[in-house]
Amino acid sequence: MLSILEIRHLKTLHALREAGNLLRAGVLLNLTQSALSHQIKLLEEHHGMPLFERKSMPLRFTAAGERLLQLADAVLPQVANAERDLARLAQGVAGTLRIAVECHTCFDWLMPAMDVFRSRWPEVELDIVSGFQADPIGLLHTGRADVAIVAEPDAAEPVDFHPLFRFEIVALVAKDHALAKREFLLAKDFASDTLITYPVPDEMLDVVRQVLAPAGVQPQARRTTELTVAMLQLVASKRGIATLPIWAAQNYLQRDYVLAKRITAQGLTGKLYAACLPALSEKAYLSDFVATIRESSYLNLQQVELI
Repeated sequence: MLSILEIRHLKTLHALREAGNLLRAGVLLNLTQSALSHQIKLLEEHHGMPLFERKSMPLRFTAAGERLLQLADAVLPQVANAERDLARLAQGVAGTLRIAVECHTCFDWLMPAMDVFRSRWPEVELDIVSGFQADPIGLLHTGRADVAIVAEPDAAEPVDFHPLFRFEIVALVAKDHALAKREFLLAKDFASDTLITYPVPDEMLDVVRQVLAPAGVQPQARRTTELTVAMLQLVASKRGIATLPIWAAQNYLQRDYVLAKRITAQGLTGKLYAACLPALSEKAYLSDFVATIRESSYLNLQQVELI
């Protein structure tokens, strides 16, 4: 019997299992939901049986689907390894990725992604530039870093900005705070309270840059801390309001330690990019590093969207 199976079909089934539904699988593969549905329908029609149970939560594969997933698990890693080997032959294997970050919460998703990347490119030396970096782009130009994780691309900089993901930033308040019953907070709600942040310049705080500064609002007081847990302790004891990515506060929210409130009716969105010099963008391992961050973060962080 002539097989219609292609690598893309195996990638679709693998993404469907990892993401849990067609919509999220399409985001991972940069394909529309209808395109993925069409692929699966062709396979099901060819083999005369369904590959997964429709409307099942969580998604359940049939025996036929599980068999093709076994094939995907065996074949896709070999294909990826072969592609990396070809890139090594074409570009050489020596490489270093020294990563500079400007956000304190980056480590929540960066470290897991680095672990995955190390298994794929063991010969590429990974390192994090120690300490918080107020000007990570500057480190690229002086040769002290290879990749900078930044919140906004700067068109004036002669570097490449690789989109990673976007996420919602929420305000965190004590359970008995005066604003605890509000559906969302406005800029004016920060004026009479203490804003608790990491010790970074205002221009690096999304809530200040996108919400408070445009409204001409200055919080009553400011307080800083290096530690997320200390920040949440201060919030819980009604010492002020903090803002964090929703995924960075998730553990505390699940334990009912503090409450999360949207910032403005539309919500406050943060974005992250991986910046590097153009010469590094041509390296296969840099592309794989960016792809690994995107996939790992999308699958493992709460309420993350790829950009």
